[in-house]
Amino acid sequence: MIQEITVEGLGRLTNPVFVDVRSESEFAEATIPGAVNLPLFSDEERAEVGTAYKQVSPLAAKDLGLSLAAPKLPTMLKQCRELEEKGPLVFFCWRGGMRSRAVAGIMDLMGIKTYRLAGGYKAYRQSIVRFWQQDPLPFGVVVIRGNTGTGKTQLIQALQLRGRPAVDLEKLANNRGSVFGAVGLGPAPSQKKFEANLAEEIRALQPAKWIVVECESKRIGRVTLPNSLHQDMEQGKQLLVYDSIENRVKRLVEEYTSFSGAGPELETALNRLRQRLGNEKVEQLKSWLEAGAYAPFVRVLLEEYYDPLYGYPNQPHPGYHASISMADPDRALQQVGDFLDKLEDAGGKTVS
Repeated sequence: MIQEITVEGLGRLTNPVFVDVRSESEFAEATIPGAVNLPLFSDEERAEVGTAYKQVSPLAAKDLGLSLAAPKLPTMLKQCRELEEKGPLVFFCWRGGMRSRAVAGIMDLMGIKTYRLAGGYKAYRQSIVRFWQQDPLPFGVVVIRGNTGTGKTQLIQALQLRGRPAVDLEKLANNRGSVFGAVGLGPAPSQKKFEANLAEEIRALQPAKWIVVECESKRIGRVTLPNSLHQDMEQGKQLLVYDSIENRVKRLVEEYTSFSGAGPELETALNRLRQRLGNEKVEQLKSWLEAGAYAPFVRVLLEEYYDPLYGYPNQPHPGYHASISMADPDRALQQVGDFLDKLEDAGGKTVS
């Protein structure tokens, strides 16, 4: 028997497997994080069915839909039997309509325990919107600030490995948040996908009272931080990390040269700096890039572009809740952990 389940009721399922039966383009635009796409209709087929519905009749559209879907059902059944080994299947389409009802009904008849999401993806999306509309958000934010190359992202990732409540915003946005931010990373997620992935990652940190993020502008590449989170970042606890120019250059050289074939992307990004640095300086940077002279390339960018742009101190400063040197990453990690422990002991908001 098909069981309808609401978005709010999903939490009672253990390891649910979300099955998105919408078309490929709908799935690519946004879906429930972790969902598997088993489209009942392709984009072209969906358009055909819609045309038949409008221009002929609802019955003609149903007949056409059945003829298009029937040959796919054996393969879909096999895929669903494999998926149900991981957990209960939750089928959904756009609004919990005919597509999810049809697929879920067939899978139920074939003995697969089946749930259907009431309201479909639309209901899930509304829950994400409500999450980000909370005022204030039910958790505090610790923001790691510092100049480019000080190891902020590495610190976030190290905190995650230690089980600390940290979120890598740049990873979720697939962008490092600078003029070179997209080099070697591929396409960015849609805004809806970014907001959902971010909300789910924060929900998974429950019951942490504080989360740690890296300082970002409101826009990270092609996506935008939710207003509520960005405001809380501005008002949250501010930690300054700093390091020597030599260590910063070494970090960035290792990061950006790890991407094979990144040279053309770097050159494209460099051309955006002509107005700020001047043609002569950009041409010098290009020549170093082509010659593989990455250290002077990075050092000039840090000293003449990034540091003047962001303007963070390169030494301890009283304007922050704590100042932490990244010269010893392990010690820095311990210091941030100690800071979090003190916040937790003092009480605060709880993630919900």
